[in-house]
Amino acid sequence: MENYQAGSDVLFILLGAIMVLAMHAGFAFLEVGTVREKNQVNALVKIIADFAMSTIAYFFIGFSVAYGVDFFSGAQVLSAKHGYELVKFFFLLTFAAAIPAIISGGIAERARFNPQLLATFVLVAAVYPFFEGITWNGNYGVQSWIEATTGAAFHDFAGSVVVHAMGGWIALTAVLLLGPRHGRYTREGGVTAHPPSSIPFLALGAWILSVGWFGFNVMSAQTIDAVSGLVAANSLMAMVGGILAALFVGRNDPGFVHNGPLAGLVAICAGSDVMHPLGALTTGAVAGALFVWLFTLTQNRWKIDDVLGVWPLHGLCGAWGGIACGIFGSQSLGGLGGVSMGAQLIGTALGIGVALIGGFITYGAIKLLMGLRLDQEEEFRGADLSIHHITATPEFDR
Repeated sequence: MENYQAGSDVLFILLGAIMVLAMHAGFAFLEVGTVREKNQVNALVKIIADFAMSTIAYFFIGFSVAYGVDFFSGAQVLSAKHGYELVKFFFLLTFAAAIPAIISGGIAERARFNPQLLATFVLVAAVYPFFEGITWNGNYGVQSWIEATTGAAFHDFAGSVVVHAMGGWIALTAVLLLGPRHGRYTREGGVTAHPPSSIPFLALGAWILSVGWFGFNVMSAQTIDAVSGLVAANSLMAMVGGILAALFVGRNDPGFVHNGPLAGLVAICAGSDVMHPLGALTTGAVAGALFVWLFTLTQNRWKIDDVLGVWPLHGLCGAWGGIACGIFGSQSLGGLGGVSMGAQLIGTALGIGVALIGGFITYGAIKLLMGLRLDQEEEFRGADLSIHHITATPEFDR
């Protein structure tokens, strides 16, 4: 029976890893559909190259930083318990690789390619696993201190803060250091619109992400005996809440509508295992409205040229998810309890702090040593021709 249990756990978490791996196609097509046509090839290449670089960084350094486990033993040792530690690495790698995939959308259309690959390595090897280990492995005694201080540890079941807020706030540092795209904002204070190049691709990316997210959340149990249908139901309700809120607040704008489910799913990750479905619905609806309002505010009023709105979507909705877990996870609002608002505030603030410090150090150093962005002529031609020497729809002699 132990052998059967071990094999079942390996299959369970492997299926989760495959579902979250598929989400990276969602990141790619969401960006492809949002950027201008001259930057579509670059969006596709960035996501797959960042995933490969993330794998190397996490395998050799990041997983050990977070969990103290390395893979320098023989295959006979690594294959113990049907290779559970290996598939656990695969599953958590797909989370780690979401950090550069999130950042990619914010810095699109003007970032240089090789400096971003270097940033990906540093972030996945050191910055992300530092906070991941604090939250999910109890490193450095931080969780023990939070629990002793507030009565509960910081709760983030599937990564509203660990993954999404971290990725979104790191992206903000990169976006600020890069500066806006040329021509995006005029000297007179006006805003030049760059509409999405393909709503169908944008919608495809949103759908792939939404489906894969059920692997992201449900399989975060990591063993089959810990799986909970409550997580699936809460993910569904938060997704629906995000769609409806974005639909109405965004006045039927298709870009907002298709980011609405993502906002809801980002926010529900932290408390999906402890909330009542009505709490999940409310959490998702607030996130959907929050994304529309803050995307408009950051782009048009604050003039932060975050192309896909990854700071509002992942950074701010992720932070809301960390806080919402403390609200709707409480027994007084129908949740399972075991959470503390103080712990959620401390943990969320700590995640944002690590992201901002790590992001500014990483991207600031790379900007100083190598430069971060394409020159004005390269940006005008588009990243596809400037970096990859081909366009998404090349013309052929007939």
